[in-house]
Amino acid sequence: MERRQFLVSVWQCAAAVGLAGATGCRGTQHAKVMSADAPDLVGSHAAGAETWEPLIQGSVSQLLGRQMNEIAQVQPAGHLDGNLPRKKICFVGVENKSAEEIGDFKEQIYQKIDTCISQSEMFDVIHKRYVEAGLRQCQLRPDDLFIPGNRRMFSAAMEQLNQPFDYLMYATVTSGTTPDNKTTQRNYTLTLELIDMDSGRSEKESAELRKLYSKNRVGLRKA
Repeated sequence: MERRQFLVSVWQCAAAVGLAGATGCRGTQHAKVMSADAPDLVGSHAAGAETWEPLIQGSVSQLLGRQMNEIAQVQPAGHLDGNLPRKKICFVGVENKSAEEIGDFKEQIYQKIDTCISQSEMFDVIHKRYVEAGLRQCQLRPDDLFIPGNRRMFSAAMEQLNQPFDYLMYATVTSGTTPDNKTTQRNYTLTLELIDMDSGRSEKESAELRKLYSKNRVGLRKA
């Protein structure tokens, strides 16, 4: 009787160890550092790096290119020597209005846009922490700045922080979804809106990328 109980206990222990080992295998994850020229992964269920990177580059280059042309047109010929004072942009944030949760990409989109602008020849971006401090001081949200009185109050607060600016900038992520049986097309758009603090004039530039999702590879090959 004792021998039978002993064998049962041994079998139960072995089964428990085997189950733990199998669970460990299923939970194992591997990784490697990607080379600089390796293509970004194409997300199977949502947008990823391969989506946001071209949208950022396209929208920023279009918007700043237009602004640089306008500035050059109004400057006297003798001042077009590369020594023009750099215009300051107050980038107040990225708003997600798409069908997806973009998670940590929201902050990365902000930082990449910030970097692209800072690398231009005519524009600087006010540090995000100053922008957040100014909004807190005025008890405002980014959307509240579309009201002229709030915009003036925020501008005064930023000047007190020694961070005056020439433009307000907003970034908005949107999407449009077209389902077709087991295949879905989603159009992603990144829109940058720039508001001139002197004139109140607003300008927008957008970049769009289309992406196909399918429950089988045949649907992707047909596209």
